[in-house]
Amino acid sequence: MKTLKVVKIGGNIIDDDIALAEFLKGFAALEGPKILVHGGGKLATKMAKSMNIEVQMVDGRRITDADTLDIITMVYGGKINKNIIAQLQANNCNSVGFTGADGNVIVSEKRPVKTIDYGFVGDVKHVNTKVPKVLLENDITPVFCAITHNENGQLLNTNADTVTSELAIAFADLYQVELYYCFEKDGVLLDVDDANSVIEDINTKNYETLKADGVITDGMLPKLDNCFHAITNHVSKVCLGKPEMLFNQNTKHTTIQA
Repeated sequence: MKTLKVVKIGGNIIDDDIALAEFLKGFAALEGPKILVHGGGKLATKMAKSMNIEVQMVDGRRITDADTLDIITMVYGGKINKNIIAQLQANNCNSVGFTGADGNVIVSEKRPVKTIDYGFVGDVKHVNTKVPKVLLENDITPVFCAITHNENGQLLNTNADTVTSELAIAFADLYQVELYYCFEKDGVLLDVDDANSVIEDINTKNYETLKADGVITDGMLPKLDNCFHAITNHVSKVCLGKPEMLFNQNTKHTTIQA
């Protein structure tokens, strides 16, 4: 069974033109089938503030009203996605940009209102692998932004880490899937002020302890929840850290274990 690398790029790397260009050059050179998923929250936040649209976040997740959804669609599906595609082509990596609506790949449902109304936020129901599978078999790399749809004409903002884990899980029956969350730090830190305090292994037991002790909070919570969702659903490897871990497994990073 072939190995498929599913890679999510986010954090400050997306907002740094030089760091992003360096990452994409390395990603383009990776051999074998691969899928890239990107976020872009900081640029969307910057644009929203410039247009006097309130930005609301709860536990690392964005509340998305109609105006915010318009901004996210323009930023994620437009500017960031197409810039990434252009740079990958320049590095001889043939690629195609996707939202979840393209090819009907990622179908979501609007998150139900419980204690919080998240607005136009989608929870993934199903991933259709048919279209990206054809691309992968023809050495074309799918590049996904964090937008899905409900099959009734409504686009939905969807957490990029969730999109990444759901894609990885969907392909686990077809490939040996390795999942990498790349950002600007060496991994999950025991002390956010100490860049060298990387927690190299996180399992179900110590994850609960780290949460209870307040070590893991805010935006890292949904990211790690998605990591555990993947590793317990047949994804063979899940790692977090700087992009260097893609090219050198001896680079310090965090590995998730069931």
